[in-house]
Amino acid sequence: MYIGKALPRLEDDRLLTGRGRYTDDESYAGQAWCAFVRSPHPHARILRIDSTPAARMPGVLGVLTGADYEADGLQPVDHVPNPLDLHDIGRRAFDNPRESPHWPLARDKVRHVGEPLVAVVAETSEQARDAAEAVEVEYQPLPLEETVCFDYQFGDARAVQRALAQAACVVRHEFHIPRIVNCQLEPRSAIGLCADDAYTLITGSQGAVLLKHMLGKVLRSQSVRVISRDVGGGFGPRNYLHPEQIVVVWAAKRVRRPVRWCATRSEAFLADFQGRDLTIGAALGCDGDGRIVAYEVHARGDVGAHTVSFVPLSNFRNILTTVYRVPAVALRLQAMTTNTVPAVPYRGAGRPEAHHVIERLLDMAARRLGMDRAQIRRRNIVTKRELPHRTPMRLVFDSGDFAGYLERALVMADYAGFAARKRSAARPRGIGIANYVESPVGAPRERIELHVERDALIAVSGTQSAGQGHETSFAQVLADCLELPIEKIRLRTGDTAIVKLGGGSHSDRSLRYAATLIVGAARQLIEHGRREAAERLEARVDDVTYERGSFRIAGTDRAIGLFALAPLEAAEEINARIPAFPAGAAVCELEVEPGTGAVHILRYVSVDDVGQPVNPLIVDGQTHGAIVQGIGQALYEGVARDANGQVITGSFMDYGFARAENLPSFETALAEDPTPGNPLRIKGGGEGGVVPASAAVINALCDALGVDDVPLPATPHRVWKIFGSGSGP
Repeated sequence: MYIGKALPRLEDDRLLTGRGRYTDDESYAGQAWCAFVRSPHPHARILRIDSTPAARMPGVLGVLTGADYEADGLQPVDHVPNPLDLHDIGRRAFDNPRESPHWPLARDKVRHVGEPLVAVVAETSEQARDAAEAVEVEYQPLPLEETVCFDYQFGDARAVQRALAQAACVVRHEFHIPRIVNCQLEPRSAIGLCADDAYTLITGSQGAVLLKHMLGKVLRSQSVRVISRDVGGGFGPRNYLHPEQIVVVWAAKRVRRPVRWCATRSEAFLADFQGRDLTIGAALGCDGDGRIVAYEVHARGDVGAHTVSFVPLSNFRNILTTVYRVPAVALRLQAMTTNTVPAVPYRGAGRPEAHHVIERLLDMAARRLGMDRAQIRRRNIVTKRELPHRTPMRLVFDSGDFAGYLERALVMADYAGFAARKRSAARPRGIGIANYVESPVGAPRERIELHVERDALIAVSGTQSAGQGHETSFAQVLADCLELPIEKIRLRTGDTAIVKLGGGSHSDRSLRYAATLIVGAARQLIEHGRREAAERLEARVDDVTYERGSFRIAGTDRAIGLFALAPLEAAEEINARIPAFPAGAAVCELEVEPGTGAVHILRYVSVDDVGQPVNPLIVDGQTHGAIVQGIGQALYEGVARDANGQVITGSFMDYGFARAENLPSFETALAEDPTPGNPLRIKGGGEGGVVPASAAVINALCDALGVDDVPLPATPHRVWKIFGSGSGP
């Protein structure tokens, strides 16, 4: 009835007509504003803070420091960086990393540019910012530091070395996957409330329950409520508790007023948790026919000044060999703490990095062996008849047709006709291929509650939207399960006053978990309704059937509607993994302007297996957005710092970003290979577009230029220099 239909999003009318409720839209009587003094140094000792001039300025209600925070008996943030999904491989690979406490306001030292150390609360935003500029801080700059946080090894390094020594072809290269700024449309913002020692945080997040748990720990309080209404983009970082969110709630208690804060874009570039940032040295060995014999990888991930998350490194490790048969693997994986903003999961979270490396090396090997790049992939890809397939990293692919997705993408892109197009092109032209498979896992705990009211069915979910269209897709599943008009479904999320538990939105988990629970809760609701209907209609439960929103007594015309039984409730919980492996292939065709180095993407094809698509229109939107982020990483995006650790890319004037004018109309196709892992056979469609994108684009660019590699991001200047050096065509 509804599952599989490309329905327009139910929430779009509200959002597109300006009736969305974002954090900064909220207003409270007597509210005050917060501004932060941030470190201008990447690493320095705090010698002195003089807040007296600021405290005397008009409208100032309070000037708060890390010493005040500690004196109130509050705690540093316990980020728990060890990812939950390490349990999937049967061990805690990254136990006991070296960490430094993450205080919301730095106390003795600052560890990155933009780290907050003083909060000023005032009657207006302007007064708070003016007073923040009046705070006097004396620093002692310190040398930049880089420390090994953990050092993990996997595989048989000696066996890999022997295989590489005997291989007909070995390609080696070092890749750098640069830092990415999380440029959500909605800047981070937060409002803190405190009444009778009960705290409330209103903020955009990807998981209100997780933030409640973390905030309660630092505030040492059981009376914490988190509210996340509409969220203008997540992409990973909004799963984590940021210092400013803690400070506004604490400040609300100190000044006995609601306290609000909204980041400027300049603050966002300096202080928002960032993504990516891996340096990866790798060697791929092949025999004379192009079959992989060994793969050696040494990856160093810059996790920043505080160890907020190791999830990207865990994902990188888990999906290392992607869709290919790799008989011998050796991995060394290190995390480095540095004087930079913490790095956390960013869309794809470790998977794009792993795919970029192996897909680039396959192109290099094909070039070395004189093979077609599609053919070398055909020689190594795991085929459908080999499933279930256990990878060297101990994942078990249960379904899919990786080779089929590749062939379908090649046909859609007219790969066979590319040579003719290249010959007739006026400018250097290239084509690139990249296969992918995901390893979506995510938090294992989730809950759905169903509440029948007189005029609607209310679904309360611990998984909340950050723009993915949950109000529509969740309603489609529930409407089908209960045979109801979709207009009768209401979704409630993002408020821990009603949401008891939930893992939030990340790792392609939302619909995989929510739909599984919706199916179970709907069955429970029907059974509860049958019992209630039997009592109301004075019949036996076994004689009551359910169809199209009504309970009927078999063999009679007696019936009662579901909504007439209100109030009626059911709930379903899970605390287990629901594995699935979305997969696909991408092909990119582009041209390069020799005079400027500008890259023009002419065509981009994506084939994606998401299992059962609940709403293909929403899946396409997710795929398009993810592709754009992957193209942005390939050609435009990257945080830059000078030798002293100062951020150079501090605004959209300096930081490259993919724009609509730089992009073609994407050609996407859905493959629907069901997974046995959940009742609706859903895999996931939120991240697939980004995973192969940078590899497909750079493979195409290297093909156009006739070079082995172009560093990320492949900006016009970098490409132009290749022509100037004589390396290009």
